[in-house]
Amino acid sequence: PPDSFVKKLLPDSFVLYKPKDIVSGDFYWFAHLNGKVIFAAVDCTGHGVPGAFMSIVGHNLLKQIMSKHQFTQPSKILDELNKGVRETLHQRNFEESTSKDGMDITICSFDKESSELEFAGAFNPLYLVRDGEIFEIKGNKFSVGIYLEKETQKFTNHKIKIKKGDVVYIFSDGYADQFGGPKGKKFMQNQFRNLLFDIHRKPMPEQKRILDNTIEHWRGNEDQVDDILVMGMRAN
Repeated sequence: PPDSFVKKLLPDSFVLYKPKDIVSGDFYWFAHLNGKVIFAAVDCTGHGVPGAFMSIVGHNLLKQIMSKHQFTQPSKILDELNKGVRETLHQRNFEESTSKDGMDITICSFDKESSELEFAGAFNPLYLVRDGEIFEIKGNKFSVGIYLEKETQKFTNHKIKIKKGDVVYIFSDGYADQFGGPKGKKFMQNQFRNLLFDIHRKPMPEQKRILDNTIEHWRGNEDQVDDILVMGMRAN
C-alpha cells in the first residue's frame, strides 16, 4: 500500500520494509472496514521469487476474505486465510502435502472510536509499550497453511484496551535473525525488543531511521539473510 494510504489510516505510524531481493516473501497489508483499521505484517516461507509467489497468494486471499466475508476479527481472518492457503496449495494433510509452504503473520484490527485493538498471530507476537514497560502478547505456535495436526487448529483472538500514548509494534523475524556485529552473530529477539523500548518515545519517522541505521551498522559486510519488516503505531 502507498504511504499516503497508510498515513491516512494510521497517522502516527511507520513501516520499515527492507526486502532481501528485488521481490520479497514479507509483505504488509492494510484495510479499512466498518470503522476499523486492519493491518498485518506477513512473513511467507522463503524470500526472493518463491517468497514473492507466496506473498501474492496471501495478499489475494486477504483481499478476498475482506470482500467476501467482511471479517474484522483477526482470528477469523487467520482461520479463513489458513483454509484458503491450504486449498490453493492442495495441502490436505502433512504427509500427503507436496507443499510445506505457509506464512507467519501478525494481524491487528484497531477501532479508533472504542480504542480497542484486537490481535491474532501465527507464530509472531505483538509488542505493546505502555507506561515505561514493554509487554509481549504471543501469537499461536503454528503457521498459516502448514499442516501439523490432524485437526485444523483455530487461532486465538486477543483484545487490548489501548490507552493514549501506547505504542504497538508488529514485525517479521528478519530483523532479529540478521547476522553481524563484532562476532558475526544474530541480532537476536531480546536486543531487538530492547531497541524498540529505547526508541519508543521518539517520533515515528525517527524510530524508522534508527531501526534502519542500527541494522545496517550491525550487518556491516555480511549479506542480508532475510526480508525485514517492522511496523509501529502510536495511539493518540
